[in-house]
Amino acid sequence: MDRFTLPPDIIEPANPNKPIELYVFVDPLCHDCWELQPMIRKLQIEYGKYFTLRYIIRTKLRLIESEQPEEHEEFCHPLLPSIAIKAAEYQGKKAGNLFLSKIQEAFFLEHKNVTKLGCLLSVAEKSRLDMEEFVQDLNSPEVLKSFQCDLYISREMEVDIVPSIVYFNERIEDEGLKVSGSYPYAVYEKILEELIGSELVRNEPPELDVLLTQYDSLATKEIAAIYQISEKAAESELKKRMLQQNIECEAFKNTKLWRTKKFKTT
Repeated sequence: MDRFTLPPDIIEPANPNKPIELYVFVDPLCHDCWELQPMIRKLQIEYGKYFTLRYIIRTKLRLIESEQPEEHEEFCHPLLPSIAIKAAEYQGKKAGNLFLSKIQEAFFLEHKNVTKLGCLLSVAEKSRLDMEEFVQDLNSPEVLKSFQCDLYISREMEVDIVPSIVYFNERIEDEGLKVSGSYPYAVYEKILEELIGSELVRNEPPELDVLLTQYDSLATKEIAAIYQISEKAAESELKKRMLQQNIECEAFKNTKLWRTKKFKTT
């Protein structure tokens, strides 16, 4: 964990009602970044009144000439998912975060090749994006500049490892705190408390039915962690709601995703 100072122009103005700013650096195709997502959600549920959050896409640039498409071959490039996320963000922060989550589901759970344009368009549809606007933004120079801005921020904050979280308080002249790599939830909680300067007041999670409307999908393990119950107990509650046809379950090899009916993806 490193402390450092930065020029004020690289930090967005903090929300006066939320004294801490979190910059979360992720590579959408990094497994550790995907594993971090449930902890970020739990942190938002319990302590979201203290901080605002911004995802920064940190993808290593590399020239891969052999991956350029042949004639009649579908366009494919390892940077395409990252640029697509920035395009989705043009439809709002919530839309961008959902698209990031859907890309990770497609890649890690469905084993789809999300570096292909066709796959990303399918993910965009499942994310309920305005497709005409998404395709237009995907080809715009503004979106490319937005992606380049993320890379610039990564360089200035000397982020070489993903995932990384950089904490800033409302006094931008103070040092920031960079946490590189993955840690247990209690570590992120403790750092937030240290920067606040007093004991954190934890929010209780909403009722399960409400929680399931706040996110597109949640894993059994994630729900168990939020309510501090066993996975068996969490699945029992979820199955009750599935029998009532309020939610649905999508099963994968090592996990189950639960979502309300209105978030149906097929």
